[in-house]
Amino acid sequence: MSELLTVSDAAQRLKVSESFLNKLRVTGGSPRFLRLGRSIRYRPEDLDAWAEAGAASATSDYLPRASHR
Repeated sequence: MSELLTVSDAAQRLKVSESFLNKLRVTGGSPRFLRLGRSIRYRPEDLDAWAEAGAASATSDYLPRASHR
């Protein structure tokens, strides 16, 4: 198993705020995560895949992430 990152570590890796990641986990569209008891952890490869999925070559190419409700 790869290294597991805390919310703080994941936010730093993605260059976003912790509150942004927390909100995405509630509303949908978050990178895949693991719940270990009361702790949330992220795998680096899941963060990389999530970031890459948002890549576009022009703003007209951008499609909002679907909500997973």
